[in-house]
This record gives sequence, structure tokens and C-alpha cells, in this order.
Amino acid sequence: MTATRVVVGQGSCGVASGAKKTTAALEQLIADFGLNIPVEITGCVGNCYLEPIVDVYGADGLQARYVKVQAENASAIVERHLKAGEIADELLISEVDGEFLSHQNRIVLRNAGIINPESIDAYIAVGGYKPAEKVLTSMTSEQVIDEIKVSGLRGRGGAGFPTWFKWDAAAKNDADEKFMVCNADEGDPGAFMDRSVLEGDPHSLLEGMLIGGYAIGATEGVIYVRAEYPLAIKRLELALEQARERGYLGKGIFGTATNFDIRIKAGAGAFVCGEETALIASLEGERGMPRLKPPFPAQKGFWQKPTNINNVETFANVPWIIERGGAAFAAIGTEKSAGTKVFALAGKIKKGGLVEVPMGQPLRDVIFGIGGGIKNDKEFKAVQMGGPSGGCIPAELIDTPVDYENITKTGAIVGSGGMIVMDETTCMVDMARYFLDFTRNESCGKCNYCRVGTKRMLEILERITAGEGRDGDIELLEELAQKIKDGSMCGLGQTAPNPVLTTIRYFRNEFEDHIHNKHCTAHSCRALLTFEITDKCVGCTMCAKNCPVEAISGKPKEQHVIDAEKCIKCGKCESSCKFSAITRD
Repeated sequence: MTATRVVVGQGSCGVASGAKKTTAALEQLIADFGLNIPVEITGCVGNCYLEPIVDVYGADGLQARYVKVQAENASAIVERHLKAGEIADELLISEVDGEFLSHQNRIVLRNAGIINPESIDAYIAVGGYKPAEKVLTSMTSEQVIDEIKVSGLRGRGGAGFPTWFKWDAAAKNDADEKFMVCNADEGDPGAFMDRSVLEGDPHSLLEGMLIGGYAIGATEGVIYVRAEYPLAIKRLELALEQARERGYLGKGIFGTATNFDIRIKAGAGAFVCGEETALIASLEGERGMPRLKPPFPAQKGFWQKPTNINNVETFANVPWIIERGGAAFAAIGTEKSAGTKVFALAGKIKKGGLVEVPMGQPLRDVIFGIGGGIKNDKEFKAVQMGGPSGGCIPAELIDTPVDYENITKTGAIVGSGGMIVMDETTCMVDMARYFLDFTRNESCGKCNYCRVGTKRMLEILERITAGEGRDGDIELLEELAQKIKDGSMCGLGQTAPNPVLTTIRYFRNEFEDHIHNKHCTAHSCRALLTFEITDKCVGCTMCAKNCPVEAISGKPKEQHVIDAEKCIKCGKCESSCKFSAITRD
């Protein structure tokens, strides 16, 4: 078994887990042993919970996938696999973990974790830029838009608006200049789909934008990416440079009369810039605040010129659709929600990472099938979908198909694709407070209902979680929520109350328990907790030593006691106890 190359995952998740040190160790050991085996990099394959990941390839393909490979583990791979031709079993991915990818249908992530994102040759080797060449040399803009229409592709950034319709509107608008804009300002907490595509397969975005630019008649593209994504920006800049050198961007692309180039605009991370008119304002150097519509961006957008805006995932689907045909994409998923969707699994999930599944697949298959279920085998409670604009879907709706129509019926939205999984220890009132705090902070302040209303709602939620809830608070939250939805101009304000409304809808009992009984059902809100030392206590004195206010007393080898009046409910006693002798209620 002869290895020909070694590939290390260097997406943000891999780098954060130590992949750069692992790469350096592999390179040094390979050199020390005199082996002529290159060490390459790739993006995130999706198994974020197993990083750093090292793949060893031979002439016939993948020989072994090693997981959680730190620098100190590199010698086992080099000495046993690369030199002796034996598998280092203790680092090998397990059969169960291997199923994480086998249960997916990868279109957007087709190259993620496989090709080198910093090499245009690697992208070309898997068919890259062939769809763009086909479009520019043999298709009219109308034919391209018709193919996207047949595919049923809907915008993957949130609302799920038909992509072809936006393209068609911009294409039919005569103007001396048009713009194709990519919204890569991924702001939902727990979402990292776009980032992984930018880091792992940047050329798929560039090719999708090139095809879209040709379809609407644009000559310039802009990628609006958040500045907090330095690795994504670095790889995008390199990809743009390489594409220009090969003639895939610039003037006379593929020997045609088509001129199209792309530039990057680093945004300051304002969540409101996910709204397209606010994004356009930011591009123009103004404060990111939404504008009234109409006119729509397809009529008057960037610099008052016709503009089309899609997100990263939407564009990444386009080359595949052109290559395979719109009908092939439409055959995946459901009648109204075609194709696949990428989701970021985060929270209390065993296998956190990126998954791509056909639309219509039940939530249960994603969370328990691919994601492996809940950490520490605790009870599944809910999943937050759509980020701050979405809502909580409770355990009893776990069999809901994941598509735009069915998820919307629950009160949540598919959104950009974040899935934050919650277990029995999650307080739903506090979860609602967290998301409302986020949207309150991110409100641009243009609308009174959004600026003031979210603040008032947050104040009520903070009172409830602090044990100071009052009769009528739930009804007041519902009233404020409806007024904010009706009175706000843009999608941020219109959807900001959703997490609160869905938690009240499905977990009203928790709100009532907080208000009337001053009790947190999940034993999570510290202001409502009472810590107690049980008879499991062996008198090791660790809790007393770690208590910052000396609220714990007792003799060594005897059961200790907590003074409830002194206790500040910091939880240090609980975390320091090795005998599970401290309970919370």
C-alpha cells in the first residue's frame, strides 16, 4: 500500500483544532524519513467535531482518513502508514463517524474537503469552469435563466425567493451598467455554511457569479464578506488572482465579447446588512440601513443601477445545475423546494459540523441520523432554525420535513441553514432572551418599533429570567411582538420576535413557571437556582475551597452545608465537586 499524497483539513475548524501544527509535523517527519510524499491542504469536509483530519491518498484514491490528529500523532501516520504501508488503526475514523458523509447528497459541498482551495488547477481537474465556458460560448442569457428556472433553485440566504425570477428582472432592465453581488455576510449565530464554501471551494462561487453576471448582463461582481472571516478573504483573494491570470475573469473571457470581473468588499459584520438594500448602502460607503422598496435592487440597486444579490450557497449550486441540467437539480428534494440544503449543526449535538441533505428530509434524520443525536444522550428538547429570524421547533415536531413550506408552518424558517440543537438543560425563556438581545444589538435603529420595541421585549425577558416576572408579561410580549412585525420596514425587525413567539407557542409552561413559581424548568437560570449538598458528600472540602464568598461550611470527611443567603449561585461548588454531591433546583 503506497501512499502518494497527504491532505490536511485546514478550514477554520481544522486550524482552530491545531491543523497547522499537524501539517508542520507531518512535513518535518516526511522530510526526516526521506519520503517523497507531498503534504497538501484542503477545506472543511464537514466533520468539524473530528478535526484535525488527515487523509492519505494512493494511486487508487483515499486509503485512510485519520481524525483528531494532533502534532504528536503525526509520527504514527508517517512511520506506520507512509513508510511501512500499515494503517494506524487508533487514529482511523470509525465506521459510525464515516456514516456522517455517506448519508448526505453533496452538491454545494461537492469539492469541500477534497480539493486544494488555494489551487485553481485542483478546481479545473474536477471540471471547474467548464460550465462557465459552456454558458459563455454556446448559450444565450435567456437560456441560462430558463435552465435556472427549470431547476427550481430558490435563494439559500433566507426567504427562499426563486433565483431565476430575480435574475430575469435584472436581465430585462436596460442599463449601461449592472452589478452581480454576493452576500457573504453570514451573521446568524451558529451558522458557518458560507464560510466553509469560501474557505474550501472559492472558485465555485466565482464561477457561479460569472454565470449569473452573464445571465443578467453585468460587467462587475462584488463579494460582500464579513471582515471576521480572514481565512475566507485570503483564499478568495488568491482565487480571484488565479482566475484573472487564466482569463476566467476580466475582458474577452473564453475568447468571447464577455467582460466580467469581481472584487471583494469586507463588511463590518452588521447583521442588518443581510437585508439587500442595507447591504447596498454599505457597499456605497453609507451606514448599513435598509431602504424602502420599491424600487427593488433589480430596478435600482448599487449606485442606482440594476443589481442582483444572492448568497454564497445559491451561487455555488449554479455550475452544477449548468453542467447536469436544471431537471437533474429539480429531481432532488420536493416539488416546491428543489435541490439540497446545507445546514450547520451546532449546540448540544454529538456530531457538530456541516451537512448537506435533499430538501424534504425529516429533521429526525438530520439530527439523529447524521448528527448522531444529543450529547451525553440527554433528551432532545428543540432545535432553533433560521437564527434570530427563525424560531424554535420542539421535540414533538422532530419528523417535520426540512423544506421551506413545512418549516415555515412551525413558525421557524429554513433561513441560511443554522441548526442549533438544544437538550433538556436548555431554558427556552433564556434562549428567547439570547436571540432577542442579539437582534436588539443589531437593529440599525431606523424604525421606532424595531429600535424601541425589541428593547422593551428584552427588558421583559430579562425580568422573567431574573425571577421578577409579572402577571400579563406573556400577553405583553405577544402584543409587542405583533406590533414590531407590523411596524418594521425590513426583515430584521419583521422577524426579530419570531424566537420569542415560537418559544411561547411551544413552551408557554416554562414562561409561566418562571413568572408564577419563580422556578426554571431546565434548572438553568441562575437567579432562580438553589444549590444543595446531598448525602453523597464525602467532606473533601473542595467546594468550600472554591466558593468565592465562603458560603459553604463543614468539617473534613463530613457532609458540608451551603448558606443560601450568602450563596451567589456562581456554580463553582458544583463544577468542583468530583462526587456529584451538589444538586441544583
